Amino acid sequence: MKRQFLNRLILVGAALLCIGVLALPRFAGAAIPPPGPSSGTSGVQGTVKTPAPKNAATISTPTNGQSFGKMPITVAGLCTSGLLIKVFSNNVFVGSAQCLNGSYSLQVTLFDGANEIVARIFDSLDQPGPDSNTVTVTYNNSQFGDNAGRQFTLTSLYALRGANPNEQLNWPISINGGTSPYALSVDWGDGKPSTLYSEPFAGNVVINHTYSSAGTYVITIKGVDKDGQTAFLQLVGQANGAVTQSTDKSSKDTIITITKVLWIPAALCIPLIFASFWLGRRYELAALRRHLERPEE
Repeated sequence: MKRQFLNRLILVGAALLCIGVLALPRFAGAAIPPPGPSSGTSGVQGTVKTPAPKNAATISTPTNGQSFGKMPITVAGLCTSGLLIKVFSNNVFVGSAQCLNGSYSLQVTLFDGANEIVARIFDSLDQPGPDSNTVTVTYNNSQFGDNAGRQFTLTSLYALRGANPNEQLNWPISINGGTSPYALSVDWGDGKPSTLYSEPFAGNVVINHTYSSAGTYVITIKGVDKDGQTAFLQLVGQANGAVTQSTDKSSKDTIITITKVLWIPAALCIPLIFASFWLGRRYELAALRRHLERPEE
């Protein structure tokens, strides 16, 4: 009698276990709110610092020992795509370009006499990489020899500067040397007409522009002084694009349902059920045999 009760208990336990396993996916499929900001909360955005660039750019144009009598000249070479290239002459910034498809090219103005040209790479965090090879060239300002010591140049503290689309981008530049007044023409690289400026004196001036769409643009600044001396400065402008987030409080949170099917416990239930039936059947046969073998009174 006890064995019969034990076998029935095993059978009931196996059935309850399988029912629980089959019902478990229903509970595992409960609605879970997605992570993310909700109305009335504020977020913090940060930048994860990455290692500085390791591979230096190269200068293939011009080559060592070349002499020039007209400006601008082209500086070009190889680089790692996506990085910013800043070109320096005698350690003075003279222009910048974006590295695209493994190369860069820009026009720069040299200084009178010897110029040591170096290209430096920078990542999006403005971390510099190694310097390129140094190329030494000479600029002979023969057309305006009387202006010795008063060469007209343009430079800036910023190689790259950006603003959101439809917001004004302000860019300080510096007019150096030459003879005033000065005329500047700025091509902002977006297909709009060039902006013209007339400056009565040398020094710092601020040029400005508004981009209509996000992107990276090549800015070319050309200047001329009273005596006809010319200067060039190439820069990289960015229209970043504003990142917006919906603040509609009427929108409902999205419900995500996750269903987990536990296949291993379900598979284990099958032999357990068969074992329970087999034990119960065996006990019944044994009980019948004992009953038949019992002598009649």
